[in-house]
Amino acid sequence: MKRISFKSLVIVLVVGLLTACSNSNQIVLDQNSTIVAFGDSLTQGVGTTPENSYPSVLQRELGVQVINEGVSGETSAEGLARLEDVLQKHNPDLVILFFGGNDVLQKLSVDQLERNLEAMIQMIQSYQSEVLLVGVPKAALFLAPLPLYESLSERHGLVSDLTVLSELLGQRSMKSDTVHLNRAGYEALALSFSEKIDIQ
Repeated sequence: MKRISFKSLVIVLVVGLLTACSNSNQIVLDQNSTIVAFGDSLTQGVGTTPENSYPSVLQRELGVQVINEGVSGETSAEGLARLEDVLQKHNPDLVILFFGGNDVLQKLSVDQLERNLEAMIQMIQSYQSEVLLVGVPKAALFLAPLPLYESLSERHGLVSDLTVLSELLGQRSMKSDTVHLNRAGYEALALSFSEKIDIQ
């Protein structure tokens, strides 16, 4: 019998807990679908190697193409300016929208962040693509997602993963620094996202 490492067991338990606490709705895709992971350094994979970034792990987990369109340091305004070119280039079936960290770190307007995210959601949907919205925590001692993510999810009827990043950043074993994940953290992130996607 193959032995399960303690590290693997911890990742499985963390993902199970996060999945139990999150929205049970799923996005249904087929095996020929294309997913675009759109975001900042957490999408790019800062803190680990490219093959262990969450888009790479998610691609292996789901067996469909997952394109990494993460740009380190990018704010939501910069993402909005880049989005249409990305949509035209890849014509994705699903976009994992993962922005807000740099807005928070730079203390930019939360209201403007919400407007930028809403504009991105509307643009993605105008291209007949699905959106998986990822929540980003506010700067506080106890990490919790900014309320705007839940509001956007409810307003646009989105499948979302609102708490996973807050949960992972609260665990030293999952981080490479104060704001980025390590290999184990990105793996847990990808596995949490995979629970939101049903490949048929």
